[in-house]
Amino acid sequence: MKHILLSALFFLAHLSYSQSILGFQPQSAQEQKLAEQKFDSYLTTRNIDDWIKHLSARPHHVGSPYGKANAEFMRDLFKSWGYDAEIETYYVLFPTPKIRLLELQGSSPYKARLEEPVLKEDGTSNQKSEQLPVYNCWSPDGDVTGELVFVNYGVPDDYLQLERMGIDVKGKIVIAKYGGSWRGIKPKVAQEHGAIGCIIYSDPQGDGYFQGDVYPKGAFKNQYGAQRGSVLDMPIYPGDPLTPNYGSTKEAKRIDRKDATNLLKIPVIPISYSDAQPLLQALGGPVAPEKWRGALPITYHVGPSTAKVRLKLEFNWDTKPAHNVIAKVRGTQFQDEWIIRGNHHDAWVNGANDPVSGMAALLEEARGLSELMKTGWRPKRTIIYCAWDAEEPSLMGSTEWVEDHWDELADKAVAYINSDSNGRGFLDVDGSHTLETMMAEIAKEVMDPQTGVNVFERRKSADAAGAASAKSKKEILAKKNMSIGALGSGSDYSPFIQHLGIASLNIGFGGEDAGGEYHSIYDSYDHYKRFKDPKFEYGVALAKTAGRTTMRLANADVLPFDFKAFQKTVGTYLNEVTALLETMRESTEVENQMISEKRYVLAKDPTEKYVPPAAKEAVPFLNFSSLQNAVANLEKTAATFADLYAANPKPNTNVANLNKLLYQSERKLLTEAGLPRRSWYKHTIYAPGFYTGYGVKTLPGIREAIEQRNWKEAQEQIDIVTNTLTKFSIQVDMVNKILMMR
Repeated sequence: MKHILLSALFFLAHLSYSQSILGFQPQSAQEQKLAEQKFDSYLTTRNIDDWIKHLSARPHHVGSPYGKANAEFMRDLFKSWGYDAEIETYYVLFPTPKIRLLELQGSSPYKARLEEPVLKEDGTSNQKSEQLPVYNCWSPDGDVTGELVFVNYGVPDDYLQLERMGIDVKGKIVIAKYGGSWRGIKPKVAQEHGAIGCIIYSDPQGDGYFQGDVYPKGAFKNQYGAQRGSVLDMPIYPGDPLTPNYGSTKEAKRIDRKDATNLLKIPVIPISYSDAQPLLQALGGPVAPEKWRGALPITYHVGPSTAKVRLKLEFNWDTKPAHNVIAKVRGTQFQDEWIIRGNHHDAWVNGANDPVSGMAALLEEARGLSELMKTGWRPKRTIIYCAWDAEEPSLMGSTEWVEDHWDELADKAVAYINSDSNGRGFLDVDGSHTLETMMAEIAKEVMDPQTGVNVFERRKSADAAGAASAKSKKEILAKKNMSIGALGSGSDYSPFIQHLGIASLNIGFGGEDAGGEYHSIYDSYDHYKRFKDPKFEYGVALAKTAGRTTMRLANADVLPFDFKAFQKTVGTYLNEVTALLETMRESTEVENQMISEKRYVLAKDPTEKYVPPAAKEAVPFLNFSSLQNAVANLEKTAATFADLYAANPKPNTNVANLNKLLYQSERKLLTEAGLPRRSWYKHTIYAPGFYTGYGVKTLPGIREAIEQRNWKEAQEQIDIVTNTLTKFSIQVDMVNKILMMR
């Protein structure tokens, strides 16, 4: 009867006020709407244009003079807008190249160029003395010579294919295409298979002439463009590899480099497709499988090569200052509840797209809020704007800050809102599913600058256009609410959500801004203005979206968390892992039967080696009952919360305790021991994959144990997740008791 009454009250509340906002009373919702409209009126594309041009005018990698100048410039902007702003500096390991040599030996020798040329159409491509050359950060020093083998994308499945072809990479150098996984996975897997070196090249099929006209005529990678980037084994832990779990302050104790478990053992370098072609042409052996082939005008072979390749690399292993800009405005009611908003400011070279496009939108958002505060609006909770340094090498600026401020953040941080690169196209939101409902409401209120419909509807249209069937297209178009994705890694949200259990979001626009400039010298203002967001309108769209997110979290009467959306999502993940287990069981039975009957597929060319696969261990039955019960219990608890919350709870004497229970709920999803073989990652629901890098694994402990056929560990992880979800349900029950008291 009580639930019926509460539902009726909710219905009446919505009839009386159609402009409701999750977490706000009717009167405060109306005030919030007016504040957001004012906020929008202050935002201009001109500022975003100016700041992208200014911040990307010179190369600004970690420890560079212009990186420091940018930090000081942004600090001074924040101060001029009335924020309490400062620079917090950490001292991080940052290797830069000293020697780079890649050459093909034998009768047709070739020495790799390893350089991107100046283009007259690109005004900042001529700053060679300040540019970091083409390299992979965190490659070890090394001088190796060996035969070359092509390994496709260099992920574990590719090595299974090589094994079936009778090709071993032990003692050899491998060459892999960019794509298919995060770049750091490629040398990691090569190392595990005994390779002595790794080369990563950009095939034109991925982001070169196969996709469109190349730069400067078009947006895509020209023959000399190359992708710099980190190859730290970040699925083990991010941040400074010498200060795991604590901030890299000047006085911090550092471990020996040889003891850092996330550093590689084999040298690795990225190259352009111009440098890759002679190496690939030198390969013998079988023709590569069809799915492995790229778009170069050659026949792709797997190898090994008859001529040997030499790779020699040497680095300066220096400690550099990383300058984080931290700007605060204190809340009027809940100063010890923090809404944290961040974007990184360092780049591999000029970085107009990555990350300056997102950083400029954050600055305009912060300026818009400062204008709003001049009219009398103030945040109830403390807002902290952060411009992170040293993100590109390994999320060092944000990770070291989080580790350094661990205790305060664990107690006070309500949520972290991240952005990074931004461009023309469609809204993309990933994050904690407790914040999904809030983001769906916001997406329905921000207008797309090209079409005039809201960004939720535009996102739906894009998803429907790419749907595989008429049925799925119809289902997408019928959706009333937005679903957000899960967070893996690749940007500064990682330490907040996966290490500390702070509810987090990653927000950006894109999808109509494709190109090949990523991590090259051509990620420039000229390239961005022509091909990414020519009118800078999507910078304003990002400022509106992230700005509303910040404002609503800062001023909600009761924090806008939704446990029902989270419970449904976790239920979906549970169904996925149980289905994965069943699929593996069925496929193993079929494969083993084919092997026993010698019905495996032979090589097309009878002269090629072919090694039949070995029989696999049968897939056992795992006991998911405790986890299924935990999810079912959470469903009931979340439904009760939804009913109570929907009845428009009024702030009461327990409001501070109520809000703290809400934002501390994500902490209950952590396991103190962390994930197997990578204890830094403590979240049991979301983590970057051990072999995907950026790509997320949901229910990671369970899912990866199943994928790796570690059945004992899989059962242990089922019990661990059951325990965390039970704690989470207890937290929600505590929230419900307070809501019942009003």
